[in-house]
Amino acid sequence: MARKKTVSDISLTGQPTLVRVDFNVPLEGDQITDETRIQGALPTIQMLLDAGCPVTLCSHLGRPKGERNMKYTLEPVAKRLAELLDAPVTMAPDCIGDEVAQMRAQLGGGEVLLLENTRFYPDEEENGAEFAQALAGDAELFVDDAFGAMHRAHASTVGVTEYVDTCVAGLLVDEELNELKNCREASGDGFIVILGGAKAEDKIDAIKKLLPRVEKLLVGGAMAWAFFKVMGREVGKSLCTDKSVAAAQSVMDDETLAEFIESRLMLPIDVHMKQVEPDTGETKFADADAIEPGWDSLDIGPKTREEFGRLIRDEAKIVFWNGPMGHFEKVPFNEGTLAVAKALADTEAFTVVGGGDSVAAVTQMGYEDKMSHISTGGGASLEYVQGDVLPGVEALDEV
Repeated sequence: MARKKTVSDISLTGQPTLVRVDFNVPLEGDQITDETRIQGALPTIQMLLDAGCPVTLCSHLGRPKGERNMKYTLEPVAKRLAELLDAPVTMAPDCIGDEVAQMRAQLGGGEVLLLENTRFYPDEEENGAEFAQALAGDAELFVDDAFGAMHRAHASTVGVTEYVDTCVAGLLVDEELNELKNCREASGDGFIVILGGAKAEDKIDAIKKLLPRVEKLLVGGAMAWAFFKVMGREVGKSLCTDKSVAAAQSVMDDETLAEFIESRLMLPIDVHMKQVEPDTGETKFADADAIEPGWDSLDIGPKTREEFGRLIRDEAKIVFWNGPMGHFEKVPFNEGTLAVAKALADTEAFTVVGGGDSVAAVTQMGYEDKMSHISTGGGASLEYVQGDVLPGVEALDEV
């Protein structure tokens, strides 16, 4: 892939600028519970402000499904951003429209305007041309600093580039692409990928594309139970949807992957499960082929933790981790995920963590500084590492 221009490659002359940021932050009421994504956007925003650019920011938040639902307003973000920048941030009443266009036209150099949630319009996710043109507005420069949304061909990531003369990556996106390049280009001995989460269908492409490249692909979380079911094992009441089973079946049936499945795909050796029928609340460990009816597998077991940890600590040169090993939100079923986080902290390998729960585990244990890179994009990082072209990256100007 040709290198894309970044905000550092161009001359900033105070031109009106639209910045796509990722302010899709977790909220409890109007309180932001994790401001990592806001912090990540600050260097690019500050650089533009220092250059005297009038800065208009746009982002999505949550899933309002194309309707104006004020549960998903960006107002709490505007308030917090102003505190972090130590400068006023004007909150627009909408993301497009005459009133917003007038506010943007009156924006002075070094001033910030945050547009309302782009997903209040269905045209955002449909990449509608008229919506994209309205969003582009009078911008002479478009900066995409929302790595977590660059795998989506939306109006605010791709469509706007048709209506702005200069389109470049922000500092955060540039850092993400540079760090993830190590994993994107890795193959062979020492390259270990860890995939978890609930849905095998969400990571089917990753499994198929990464298996031929890795030394080992470690699978945890509920997606592992789908593979167990395909293998004819009892899974009890463990989370195992028809879609996940179909996805796992498509992997196992792929003749081009047969040799890699045998030697490189590592499923849990044992599980930590809870009795739910009857609901006694009892928990116990069991080998992977000894899950019982009425029991719900909620995490990888101690044997699996030990083996995954050994591979990460002793054999890895490059590790990419995306997705929890179990029901991370509930103690004690967070232990598998935390064990993987500790192994990554202990290894001397180059380590990249992408995905909400994986990042949460690393953060919870205070291991952020021991990771080589923590990605702000779960889906985007996975697609990039597996070798896909990200539409938001592809749309930017080349050097």
